[in-house]
Parts: sequence; C-alpha cells; structure tokens
Amino acid sequence: MTAAALCLALLPGATPLASLDVEITGLRSARGLIQLCLTADAAAFPDCKRAGGIRRTLSAAAPRIRFEGLPPGDYAVAVIHDANANAKLDTMLGIPREGFGFSRDPAIRFGPPRFAAAQFTVAAGGGSQQVRMRYLL
Repeated sequence: MTAAALCLALLPGATPLASLDVEITGLRSARGLIQLCLTADAAAFPDCKRAGGIRRTLSAAAPRIRFEGLPPGDYAVAVIHDANANAKLDTMLGIPREGFGFSRDPAIRFGPPRFAAAQFTVAAGGGSQQVRMRYLL
C-alpha cells in the first residue's frame, strides 16, 4: 500500500481500501501478453476504453496480478490473451482467434457478456478472482 493510500485509510470516516488478486487460468501458451480490464463502471466494460476502468498488460508467462487501493464495491474483469502482442483481439469473420475470459465465467453467446453477468463484489478485506480463458478457434 502506498503512503498516501495508508494515510487515507487511517483518516476517521475514510473509505477502507481493498486489494484484489486476479489469476488467469487455461492459457493455451505462455506466448504473448495478457490485456486485462478491471472496472466498476458498466459503461467501461469490457474494454476499459471509457474512463472508469483500469487497464493492465502483463506477460502471459506470469498470468497473475494484484490490484491494491481499490474502494470496496462491485467490479468485473475482462481478459484477452494477445498471443501475437499486437494490442488487440484478433478475429476471423467476427469470431475471436485469440483467447478471452471474464470474471465469474459467464455463458458466452454473441459478443461479450453484460457487466452484470461478470460482476463480483470486492469487500473491505479484499478478494480474489480466477478468470478461465476460452479459445474458439
């Protein structure tokens, strides 16, 4: 926890801060990158292109990340296995050619699930989520 976050946490009436551990499982290979979006804003899900989301890129060889200093609340995670490291989800005729996954492992129909289907709660004590990768091609 940073010094600023610690000071805020110790203030009377301050909102407690939480941490979140995210582990990505079922990767087809350790090649490339993981593009991850963590958001509490349904409008920013699943790509974090709007404000209100946290985007992170990590190595597919080390598919774990910890977020610290989060306000407790409802969040959702979306993940892409960017195997060729071109910073986008490659598709063929609209079908993803690279792996993808979401918190709570919701059913996938046409396109990404709604925020509510991937939503989970991070309590003041923190939490963890496991995201299982899916590959269609």
